[in-house]
Amino acid sequence: MTQPAVVRITDPADPRLTDYTDLTDVRLRTVREPAEGLYMAESSTVIRRALEAGHRARSFLMSDKWLDGMSDVLEGDAVPAGTPVFLADEDVLRAITGFHLHRGALAAMHRPVLPSVHQLVTGARGGAGARRIAVLEDVVDHTNVGAAFRSAAALGVDAVLVSPRCADPLYRRSVRVSMGTVFQVPWTRFASWPGGLRELQEDGFVVAALALSDDAVSLDELAADPPERLALVLGTEGHGMSAAAIETADTVVKIPMAGGVDSLNVAAASAVAFWATRA
Repeated sequence: MTQPAVVRITDPADPRLTDYTDLTDVRLRTVREPAEGLYMAESSTVIRRALEAGHRARSFLMSDKWLDGMSDVLEGDAVPAGTPVFLADEDVLRAITGFHLHRGALAAMHRPVLPSVHQLVTGARGGAGARRIAVLEDVVDHTNVGAAFRSAAALGVDAVLVSPRCADPLYRRSVRVSMGTVFQVPWTRFASWPGGLRELQEDGFVVAALALSDDAVSLDELAADPPERLALVLGTEGHGMSAAAIETADTVVKIPMAGGVDSLNVAAASAVAFWATRA
């Protein structure tokens, strides 16, 4: 049993808390966190899942009432002895983070190093290799990214790949909406776009772009005879799939619609596509 270093905080400007400041500033945090090699895990459930996935905590921040409920985590083997656990009153926590911390606790986590796309999908780092993967092109809403990861985990998608301009799957809102499944679904980010799709094709994937197109085939048709290795590409919220991605794809697929509706929200579309193509 390890012993964390419990530290009482009374000053919101304490320099030891820089990981936790400006959490409501999305633009700042999405730049800071990757650059500084960290991400935030919010809620006791998400923290537990991050640690179970082998991620390492830098520190924890919570109010006194959550300390006992988190004791099994804080004293477990996944948390090195001496890891700071910052305790503060509710008003101090709000001043530090910019919001009411009602989900139990926060943890500043070390951001893991991402593998290359080739390493991830071929199992070059010791895995079995992927057969069905999801690709998110420029999805900028963190809620949609988190929801897509949760659907991917629930419906057996082997990996998720994100374009260079896609929102960060490890931003705290993405992590929270995914219920921590961003830690269990292997993922990485493309270095180039749409060149990354050609890399998938070289690794034996059939790239299927979900988009409205005159020559699009029905998702039912794709699901009836799926390729051995399939990459489902979903486009950004407002404009859908880019022309460059559609041109690179091997096929274009559309979800059959009724009621005069032509498309679904990207998170909903991902769930439908993952379910239809499940093994």
